[in-house]
Order: sequence, then structure tokens, then C-alpha cells
Amino acid sequence: MTVSILIFLPVIAALAVAFLKNDAAKHAALFFSVVELAVALYFLSNFVPDASTQFLIDVPWISRIGVYFTAGIDGISMIMVLLTTVLVPLIILTTYKHTYSNAGAFYALILFMQAAMLVVFTALDGFLFYVGWEAALIPIYFICAMWGGQDRIRITLKFFIYTFAGSLFMLLAIIYLYFHTPGKLYSLEGFMHAGLSPQEQVWVFWAFFLAFAIKMPVFPFHTWQPDTYTESPSAGTMMLSGIMLKMGIYGVIRWMVPNAPISAFEWQNLTIILSIVGIVYASIIAFTQKDGKRLVAYSSIAHVGLIAAGIFAWNVQGLQGAMVQMLSHGINVVGMFFIWDIISRRLNTREISQLGGIAKNAPFFSIAFLIIVLGTVALPLTNGFIGEFLLLNSVYQYNIWLAAVAGLTIIFGAVYMLRMYKGVMQGETNDLTAVFTDVKGTEALALAIICALIIVIGVYPQPILHISEAAVNNLINTVNLR
Repeated sequence: MTVSILIFLPVIAALAVAFLKNDAAKHAALFFSVVELAVALYFLSNFVPDASTQFLIDVPWISRIGVYFTAGIDGISMIMVLLTTVLVPLIILTTYKHTYSNAGAFYALILFMQAAMLVVFTALDGFLFYVGWEAALIPIYFICAMWGGQDRIRITLKFFIYTFAGSLFMLLAIIYLYFHTPGKLYSLEGFMHAGLSPQEQVWVFWAFFLAFAIKMPVFPFHTWQPDTYTESPSAGTMMLSGIMLKMGIYGVIRWMVPNAPISAFEWQNLTIILSIVGIVYASIIAFTQKDGKRLVAYSSIAHVGLIAAGIFAWNVQGLQGAMVQMLSHGINVVGMFFIWDIISRRLNTREISQLGGIAKNAPFFSIAFLIIVLGTVALPLTNGFIGEFLLLNSVYQYNIWLAAVAGLTIIFGAVYMLRMYKGVMQGETNDLTAVFTDVKGTEALALAIICALIIVIGVYPQPILHISEAAVNNLINTVNLR
């Protein structure tokens, strides 16, 4: 069995779901996403955690110009496949209390987006990687533009222009590498043997960096993110924050640094500083937010900034920390946005100052909310701790003072997250929150799964680290020898 089944099953599912309506579309989308998760778990059960690429498909696609449909899974890709296939059914489950006009199209776009992101995470051909990268942008654009908030058109257009412009720079880098590859191929292995001069690597590095920095986003390319997260429907926000931004992080690891290692080390200090500036900047802005969903959006920028800093430090701890933290951040941020989706749907507000005392009426909801907050602020024995510990260790090995500043994300995050929790859940109820009832059914199930993942990964993260360890070591050794 090859990775092609992971890629094409969601496409087939999307075509089937597109013709269904209302609850039928919802149930079918959940069914297909669970089947996709089962396929991913089958791959995981047969995965050998070494440095090899497994479940490979390699067939001619556009052979005249050297394009092959080449995709496979190694330890790094396996983490991303798990992230995608675990979160998509969770995200669909969180939509069960919503009613969408043209539900078939809505859920079909989510499944098509899943397929495109899996192409990105498994592609070993530069052209295929670019196709997946752009294909993922199309469904999220329509999800945000058709089912978003009042200002959705302007915000979504800004998001599209930002990300599409960055993608064009990446395309130029891919084409440039193609013409310098022996035999003129788009293969990742061929790119790594292109033999670029240090000056040529500079242009390739910055072309890739712009595309990936916008997607993550890294300061100062972040301005599209808070507005887009706020105006998007909750499921769209979860797809963006939980999975799609990881495309940029993955791109740095898989495509940018290996293909321009000299420039990556030459500009290492600048990229780490930009990442850390983003941590501090986003954390400070988060303190001022009155809208809970927007606060979580800025919190996400800070957490991703730490992941980026750990990657750019380029050592085993940084890459391993990034692997587990990408998975953990995806779970936590989906949980946080789901919390605010529940609140805003029931009370028709996200203003923290208008809330309070909800814990008195909703004990299960309050406990789930607290567990997600603790995972987000990296409390030991939650999933956020091990990733942030490894990432800070990575930056510390590079520069102790930069690590000290990067560590502010833990302090700042704990303050504004716990303050948010207190403002929403503690204190006395008011006329608005007095009617809040506890979660049940699909809401309780989704929150229970998220909380279980937060605790299980936090208590025993070793299986995740073991999956990627050999691939990470091999990648670092390969790059360092170039």
C-alpha cells in the first residue's frame, strides 16, 4: 500500500459529500475522515522508525518536464500525517451544533483541503509540493469567504494576496533549482545535489523564506493572521491554525534549509531574532485583547514563533521539539477555538468583559477549558511542556540571551491565558452567563478527546519523539555535511 490512498481518499470523499445536504453531508464527512484516520493508523502500525522513506509512490506525471508524482512518508512526515488525520475528524465533530447553508460544499472543501495538505506533507517532488501548497489555499479561501464574519471578503482577500504572493517566490525558487539539477528533475534529492554557489543559495533561501514565513506566520509577515482567524468560521480557523500553518514550518525543515544550507546558517541569527521578536510582540498584543478568539490568535503567533526559533537554531532538540510541538499546538489551538465557538454560539459574544461565572453552571466545560489552557501554557505533564522545553533548550544551545527572551512566551502566556480563564469562568454570573448550560453530546465528546490527547501526550511523549528521531538525525547530519 502506498501513500497515494491517503492523498486520494479525501478527494473521492469530497466529491461524494459535495452532493449531500444538511446532516447527511455532516455525517458522511465525519465518516470519511475517520476512515482516513484509520488508514493513517494502519500506516503508523507498519511504519519502521528509521531514516528511510516508506509507502513510496513514484510514477511519471508530466515526464516531458521532469515532473513525477513522488510521495512517501518518513519520521518527519509521519508526525504531520498524524496531525492532519487526527484533527480533521475532530474539527468536523466540533461543527455538529452548527447549521451551514450548502453544507455539502462546506464539508467537501474541508476534505479537499485535507488532501492538499497531505500532498504537502508527503511530496518528494518540488512541483508536486507546490501544487499541494496552492491547492490547499483554494478551499480555505472559499470556506472563509462564504461562511465567515461580516468583514470576511476584505479580510479573506488580504489573506489570499499575502499567501499567494509568497507562493510565487517559492515557485521561482523551485524553477531555479530545477534548472540547476542534474537531469533537470524536480525531485527533492536532485535539488539537494544542485550544487548552488553561496550567492545562488541566498536567492533560493529568501524566496523560500518569504513563502514559509508568511504561512507560519513569522514577524513581520503576520498581519493577515489575527483578522483572518477572527473572521473565519470556527472550522476554518481550526483548519488554518491547527494544520495549515504547519505547512510553513514543515517547508522550512524539508525544503528551505536542506536546499540552501549555507544561507540558512549565514542568516541564522536574523531568522531566530525575527522569530523571538514575534513571540514578545504577539504576547504583548495578546494582553490587550478583549475578544477571546482574537486573544487566542495572537497566542498562536507567539507559540509558532518559538517553534520557528527552535528550527532555525538547527539542532536535534530544536527539530524534535518542533515535531512534538506542532502536534501539541494543533490539538491545543483547536481546543481553544472550540471553547470560544461554544461560548459565542450560546451567548452571542466573545467579549471577555461581558462574561464570568460560567464554571458554576458548567462544571465539565470549566474543567475541559482549564485542561486546554494548562496545555497551552505548557504546564508539566501536559502536551505543551515537552515541546517547549526542547525548543527552549535548542535556542539556549545557540545563545543563552536569546533563549531567555524566548522563554518569556511561557511567562506571558501563563498570565494572559489564566487571566482570560478567570474572567470567563470565575466570579459571579451575570444576566448573560446565568443561562449558560453545560456541554453534552458531540460537544462533550470533542472536548473529552482533546483533553485526553493533552494529558496522554504530556505524560508519555516518547512514542512521538521515537517516530521522528531517526529522520531528524539523518536530516541534520545530511545538511551539516553539505
